[in-house]
Amino acid sequence: MNKCTTKVIINDNPIGIMMKWEIKFHRSVKEQILAMPPKVQARFIRLLELMEKHGPNLGAPHTKSMSNGLFEVRARAKEGIGRALFCYTKVKQIHSLYAFMKKSQKTPKEIIQIARLRMKEVN
Repeated sequence: MNKCTTKVIINDNPIGIMMKWEIKFHRSVKEQILAMPPKVQARFIRLLELMEKHGPNLGAPHTKSMSNGLFEVRARAKEGIGRALFCYTKVKQIHSLYAFMKKSQKTPKEIIQIARLRMKEVN
């Protein structure tokens, strides 16, 4: 029996093979995450691994739009809730712009302003 196989390639990517997303950190973000409690750090690492594999939209309660291209990823653990603000590009890059421990219901305006300035550097 003769089997004929055809590999279809779009943009150098064989169909059926998922291309990974690349996670990039602004200068201070890794240190901000490492300053968080260990279980929050572990949760962040797991969520970032999922984002790398599946893209930036993990859905509630993990990711949320903050408007105008700025998004939030939430790492919840017994010690508290860690948050990181990020944006993403068309070339499958997720840029983590600012990370902090959530202390109130609303994200402080100063943190959003810093993230938006950093977002301009990316775009």
